[in-house]
Amino acid sequence: MPAAALSIDNRIVIQEGILGGQPHIPNRRIRVKDIVQWYDLLNQSADEIAAMYELELADVFAALAYYHLNRIALQQIWAQDENVVEELRRQIPSKVKRALHE
Repeated sequence: MPAAALSIDNRIVIQEGILGGQPHIPNRRIRVKDIVQWYDLLNQSADEIAAMYELELADVFAALAYYHLNRIALQQIWAQDENVVEELRRQIPSKVKRALHE
């Protein structure tokens, strides 16, 4: 098995052990999920994202294209991740909340 899977003109990579195996821009700690959230949830334009994070515009569009080509699978993975986070929050009490209520 190759060390990394490349796609969308080699601008998006999936590497085991890096960023939890999430698709991301090579040599950057910017996941496809991050770009999708900035674009969809924060209403940032592709130009704004590229400028703010010193990316090539093609990187941003590659991430968005990758998301739209794999939307259902990615949303399922992200939902599972959220479920894990929620379970951990239930299992591990917040030290900050505890300190505020003391």
